[in-house]
Amino acid sequence: MIEKICVVGLGYIGLPTAALLANRGYEVHGVDVVPSTVETINQGKIHIVEPALDTFVKSAVNSKKLKADLKPTQADVFIIAVPTPFHDGFVPNIDYVVSATKSIAPYVREGNIIILESTSPVGTTELVESTLKGNGVNTSTLYISHCPERVLPGQIMRELVENDRIVGGITPESTQKTVDFYKTFVQGEVLSTDARTAEMAKLTENSFRDTNIAFANELSMLCDKFDINVWELISLANRHPRVNILQPGAGVGGHCIAVDPWFIVHAGGETAKMIRTAREVNTYKTEWVIEKIKNASLEFEVKNKRKAKIACMGLSFKPDIDDLRESPALYIARRLKADGLDILAVEPNINSHKEFEIVNYKKALEQADIVAFLVAHKEFKDLDINTDLDFCGILN
Repeated sequence: MIEKICVVGLGYIGLPTAALLANRGYEVHGVDVVPSTVETINQGKIHIVEPALDTFVKSAVNSKKLKADLKPTQADVFIIAVPTPFHDGFVPNIDYVVSATKSIAPYVREGNIIILESTSPVGTTELVESTLKGNGVNTSTLYISHCPERVLPGQIMRELVENDRIVGGITPESTQKTVDFYKTFVQGEVLSTDARTAEMAKLTENSFRDTNIAFANELSMLCDKFDINVWELISLANRHPRVNILQPGAGVGGHCIAVDPWFIVHAGGETAKMIRTAREVNTYKTEWVIEKIKNASLEFEVKNKRKAKIACMGLSFKPDIDDLRESPALYIARRLKADGLDILAVEPNINSHKEFEIVNYKKALEQADIVAFLVAHKEFKDLDINTDLDFCGILN
């Protein structure tokens, strides 16, 4: 019988998962390496912005079903939900997964379920098993699986429950044990496979999305060259019953879509031609945006004999969230600032930033000579602004 769960990593996935499970009646021990994060959660508060998460965490802590700590403890289920970024050169970095696995090794007991939720390169779940073995754990008595998260920031608490989940175990027995666990709180279908297929499934989902965004982003650059309104073009093309072109933007960000395709490219080499090209198109789109803004700034300076104040409207990687991970908008603002341009950084979803003074969007519009829309936040909709630098379609 499963009673206690240890969740390692209390970030954008780990904390919502821990809070949800605690509210479902499980005793949850959350682990994070950042003392301030642990302290904040134990006060019933949150350190990230996600709708409804504050209510879940407060309820879980007040009921004493959720406790955060710097160290793991014995449990029936261990969930690893730590970051998986990449090194320079787009080489996957799974050091956090290895560290998390080592941290739980002293606490693992016979019959425990070990679940890797972190999006990972193919073979990482097997590495979790071998790491446990290398730390003296008899893994033949454990049930080790991969179950990648599939949630959308801004809707995490709902999608954790409603979305279908994919579970792939090291063994068929591991798969079934893990499936049975997820069925206790997931309303969507829980689909069974093996560990490598589950790992590849998540990478495939995000590579598919990255490829489709790349098509839209390439269209936007072509339309700029041909003097065509890309938003109108896409709207018209999408009237075809079998065409569904996505909306272009300033690039692609977030911990998933901007990162996961590189896991496939790194392992697949020359075989991953389309996936690599899509990644390169989306990366180039961000550089293209920077050049468009710099050109507009230069034209203003030549005409007016002074430097332009540039409002960078949005810093997060997508609309209406505070998540800055791999954000092309943040990268653009950084690059412009580094190049000596006068930046007004606007991000309605955060109060402060270590690199920029965050300016209210109304104040920024009053002060700006040039307005560049980088993220389609709800606050920017219906603004009566005339600018050629709308990279997210907020004015169309």
